[in-house]
Amino acid sequence: MKKLLNTLYVTSADSYLVKDGDNVVVRVDGAEKLRVPLHNLESVVCFGYAGASPALMQACAQARIGLCFLTENGEFCARINGETCGNVLLRRRQYRVADDAAAALKISRNFVAGKIANSRSVIERGLRDYDALASNHTMLDVSEKLRGAKVNAYQAFDEGVLRGIEGDAANAYFGVFDNLIVSNKDAFKFCGRSRRPPRDAVNALLSFIYTLLAHDVQNALESVGLDPYVGFLHKDRPGRASLALDMMEELRAYMADRLVLTLINRRQVSGQDFAENGLGGIILKADSRREVLAAWQKRKRETIRHPLLDETVNIGLIPHIQAMLLARVLRGDLDEYPVFLMQP
Repeated sequence: MKKLLNTLYVTSADSYLVKDGDNVVVRVDGAEKLRVPLHNLESVVCFGYAGASPALMQACAQARIGLCFLTENGEFCARINGETCGNVLLRRRQYRVADDAAAALKISRNFVAGKIANSRSVIERGLRDYDALASNHTMLDVSEKLRGAKVNAYQAFDEGVLRGIEGDAANAYFGVFDNLIVSNKDAFKFCGRSRRPPRDAVNALLSFIYTLLAHDVQNALESVGLDPYVGFLHKDRPGRASLALDMMEELRAYMADRLVLTLINRRQVSGQDFAENGLGGIILKADSRREVLAAWQKRKRETIRHPLLDETVNIGLIPHIQAMLLARVLRGDLDEYPVFLMQP
């Protein structure tokens, strides 16, 4: 079993990363601020412009340590990769499945059905935990709609139909997401999903954590030898990790959406943690990013009973487990891809 992903997040825009011996050193204005042994790391994520020396890039590539550069609000810029690892036969099989519409649809249906089921579980948990929502007819109606949408996703007969089901389910889910925000309502009013750029604090928080999840899923796929850039639901596009986006679908509600709701409802974030980015969007402030990153890492260290393996695992290991299961499906060891389903 793979150990819990050990990631170094660099959030200061004036940081510069260098290699010193077998360590990565973070310097600000020439002064050393942090030193971490390379063997303790599996990935480094830099927000804003955080330069890195060629020697460090080479060391990370050789040690297969992911080095990823993002904008200050979490949009992907670039990624340093070393030599491709993994079984060439597994990747060849992945490419053949991706080019076979029927085979790709079989896996895509499970991704989408899992996403819808987990979105419904978030709503069901809200109905259970908050008395004020228990009789909310709109919430109840959306829950039932998502129940039917999950069944329809499993039965979708082509990609276009599946995408329509997914889109309708997402619109319904985010249409009632604001009801799940029960505190800080003045600062965290949600009027629908907006991405580029996020138009409010809730969307900024969702987009930021989705980016963190995408990074972890991509690392997980690479760790089992799969190509994260060749997906089944999301089609090929230069620079886009399509398979990572595929697998993210089933994990968004459990690993990201629930954390966003927890941070807001427990008042761990406030309206003061966000600022306008000058382009009509909203971003997390630098100090606030550090607090959210700490919450993300803490969340990944929590444990659950995995519904399929029936073992207690760290939440941060879920992407690695799902990547392993997907690889087994492609090898022919499993007939169906078993999505991760959270308990409501």
